[in-house]
Amino acid sequence: GGLLNARTPSAEAVTALQSNASQYTWVAAAIGANNAAGYQLAAEEPVMAIGGFNGTDPTPTLAEFQAIVASGQVHYFIAGGGLGGGPNTNSKGSTSAQISQWVQSTFTPVTIGNTTLYDLTTAK
Repeated sequence: GGLLNARTPSAEAVTALQSNASQYTWVAAAIGANNAAGYQLAAEEPVMAIGGFNGTDPTPTLAEFQAIVASGQVHYFIAGGGLGGGPNTNSKGSTSAQISQWVQSTFTPVTIGNTTLYDLTTAK
């Protein structure tokens, strides 16, 4: 890990995030700012941090996130994360958990380097 336990993504994952980056508002979304930070710093592209630094920051609702995805604003969802103890973290029933569960049931995972990504542009 890197700063504040941020993941250090593989070169392959960084390349995937940078691919067609200008077409998206966010190249990826991730649960928690610590999880998102390593990817954003490595790719030098915006990554949406769902739940913020410690899980207590405002986060989109499931319906809001679904609308963001449907409008094509975010390319990938980065699996994992959920650090922090607030209500938006990956605890059962939290907004972040709802978003993660929806992504996992709607999109197909692909492992690129050391990262599991869900391409939010192509549903199962």
